[in-house]
Amino acid sequence: MTRTRVVKWMRAGSAVLLAATAVLAGCASSTDDAKGKETSGKKPEISATVYDRGLVPQEEGTIEKNRWTEWINANGPVNVKFMAIPRNDAAAKLTTLFASGSAPDLIFDFSNVFRGQLYVQKQIKPVDDLIAKYSTTYKGLLEKYPVLKEVSTMPDGKMYGFGVINGLQTNHALFIRADWLKKLKLDTPQTTDDLYKVVKAFAEQDPDGNGKKDTYGASLAFISNQIINAMFQNVRWVIEDGKLIHDWERARAAVVFKKRLYDEGIVDKDYLTDKSGQKAQQDWVNGKLGMWGGQTTGAAWLQIYESLKKNNPNAEVAVIPLPKSPYGQFSPTINNPVQVTAVINTEAKNPEAIMKYIDFISSEATGKALKYGLEGTHFKQGSNGCPVFVDKEKEKQLSYAGDFRMLFSPALEGKCGKYEETLNQDNPLEKEFYNLLKKANEYYLSPERPIADITHGEHMPIAPDDIQLIDTTIKKQIEDLWIKAIVSGAAYTPDQAVTEAKALWDKAGGKQVDEWYAKWYSDNKDKALLRDKLYQFK
Repeated sequence: MTRTRVVKWMRAGSAVLLAATAVLAGCASSTDDAKGKETSGKKPEISATVYDRGLVPQEEGTIEKNRWTEWINANGPVNVKFMAIPRNDAAAKLTTLFASGSAPDLIFDFSNVFRGQLYVQKQIKPVDDLIAKYSTTYKGLLEKYPVLKEVSTMPDGKMYGFGVINGLQTNHALFIRADWLKKLKLDTPQTTDDLYKVVKAFAEQDPDGNGKKDTYGASLAFISNQIINAMFQNVRWVIEDGKLIHDWERARAAVVFKKRLYDEGIVDKDYLTDKSGQKAQQDWVNGKLGMWGGQTTGAAWLQIYESLKKNNPNAEVAVIPLPKSPYGQFSPTINNPVQVTAVINTEAKNPEAIMKYIDFISSEATGKALKYGLEGTHFKQGSNGCPVFVDKEKEKQLSYAGDFRMLFSPALEGKCGKYEETLNQDNPLEKEFYNLLKKANEYYLSPERPIADITHGEHMPIAPDDIQLIDTTIKKQIEDLWIKAIVSGAAYTPDQAVTEAKALWDKAGGKQVDEWYAKWYSDNKDKALLRDKLYQFK
């Protein structure tokens, strides 16, 4: 990035990059300065959550205290005390904090369901007046993207949160070993019937040429399982004849397909123990898996590709459109284009200070600094006009910083806000991965092959407590029936699972849930942010 552009950042509202030079240099004086500001009393103090994903390298400190928390407090308008929230158990931890009266002032969380619960319990604050009185940066973002007001407005007509514009970006993708297709003289699967044939061939026809039957065609674990569900539109709520219905037939079709793969032993039968997909990932990296569902954004997924190529230098990988099922052709889940990520605790003592921090942390200058670091130290100008990281070691210093910029809108960067544009195309492997991600964009961000759900999950309505209770009480029991049908051979069939699942649903009061969602759709289909509207953010 040029010196001129850095100056423009500072003129845009913050001299953060200039001040960051001293902080990020790692010298003792910068840390002391930051601490001095914390204790001087010249800045107000607030508290805020931050996800703990276990990603902070030991030499960087902890998620609550590291170079970036020091940088934020040295350069921001307030001093922030960060509280770590386990990413995989965020709702439970936050619920406990609110129940004990010890929740921080500012809560960062992606869950619309949890946000809805806090709203009903009057534990979060409306923010319309705060924005009107004290905001400049976020107020400007609302003017530029009015949809942010739409998605953060609750039933009382007031805004209860702050959000970001991510733009239209992929999240999951179906990767396939293109070299195996060539070796076995197979075409890219166009339908789910084709997919079955390819999976079977990958498992049984020795695609890696080692003379052993030691490969799997695909996986049923984690993201791969979600992708199969997307192919069959197995998402519970679908639109038929202009009405929202709870569909069972698509669930049955997905189970039949998975059961066939399982019964024939062409997928790993231990998939149920692979809850996070780590075993499938290792099989993919080690060249023992023909198709794999992975993610498309973040350095970790590039590293997986690099590991695959290191272990299998001749491997050729392709991203393919999801094959067409009897219910249509769909795409995997995408990132939420417009997302509410933060709310204010009703008990917060200094809402004005919180609003000033939100302006700071949502600014383009701050967001870029937390994303790329310092020019020459962490990043350089790429051939595509976007910042790219200098080397892997420097990138590690930013690898955990993403959750400090949950209010930075990538859309503000234009094309540079997309992960693939941060890849160094002078590096052959990164260029290969870049091309894969561009194909994913082409295949998965088209309304002709939409996501399977009626909208992104974070834009589904928040049902009343009694409706949620019915749904959550019976959900796992029904999921267990689908699993039982997959793994039980002839002893328990998909038809039996559907019959039993319907009976359980009806007995638990599922009809009330179906009616509530059907009415919500009927009343809101013209104004809700449903699937078709998501593609406007491309």
